[in-house]
Amino acid sequence: MDPRCVLCRGPGGEVLWHGATCRVVLVAEPGYAGYCRVVWNRHVRELTDLSVGERRTLWRAVDAVEAALRETLEPAKVNVASLGNVVPHLHVHVVARFRDDPHFPAAVWGPPVRSGSGHLVAGRQHREPGPPRPRAAIETALRRRLGPVPAAP
Repeated sequence: MDPRCVLCRGPGGEVLWHGATCRVVLVAEPGYAGYCRVVWNRHVRELTDLSVGERRTLWRAVDAVEAALRETLEPAKVNVASLGNVVPHLHVHVVARFRDDPHFPAAVWGPPVRSGSGHLVAGRQHREPGPPRPRAAIETALRRRLGPVPAAP
């Protein structure tokens, strides 16, 4: 644990699932009902800091999150990224993307192409985003793939 690291000090979002090695959190990001992170529990910086077996565990969780988001939200695309430039603790972003989200088709970290109301930043009208799916549906789909949250020792 690194006491200076935000992902060591806290979950990094609303916990949907946690296991011995990693956790899946839902990120409270306006305009993104399906923005998740898979966070490695132990403080490591890079994917290659993990053993081959640990990498398989991480990618199994990433696959499960992507499948759960596709099932529950039916997005136009799912983005998967591991950056760590700002928070150098291994985590993978799994983001459901919709044609009317604030950044589509650009990356979620760049300047928005439309306002939160669904209007294009350049002023052209765009349809309003649909209502977000409930957190419970994503969590249920995720637990079907990863299993129940292990009991605390």
